[in-house]
Amino acid sequence: QLQLAESGGGLVQPGGSLRLSCAASGFTLDYYFIGWFRQAPGQEREGVSCISNRDTSTYYADSVKGRFSSSRDNDPNTVYLQMNSLKPEDTAVYYCAADRSTYFSCSDYLSKNADMDYWGKGTLVTVSS
Repeated sequence: QLQLAESGGGLVQPGGSLRLSCAASGFTLDYYFIGWFRQAPGQEREGVSCISNRDTSTYYADSVKGRFSSSRDNDPNTVYLQMNSLKPEDTAVYYCAADRSTYFSCSDYLSKNADMDYWGKGTLVTVSS
């Protein structure tokens, strides 16, 4: 069974940092687009970052560019989202997702023109003093 599981969420003060992890089981992430998304209460889901399966380039939403960084570990089944300089507006449930497409691009996923096939259950990040 193909599963994704996020961890690392919690409460952090504005300006602080958190690192989220996304662990895959039942499949390897090597050939998948890997996205991080978030959804704040009462708001639509927003694309945060995407690692391309074609050239491993990483793309970010403008709202997090320069503050967030997504990377793979030496373990091919784990992806991280390093979040620095956190703001109260970053408060949301964060999800990792994966998709194996030969047609779509990270731009499609981040703009919600395409959806990913596999999703984790999410981890809550709260930025508050």
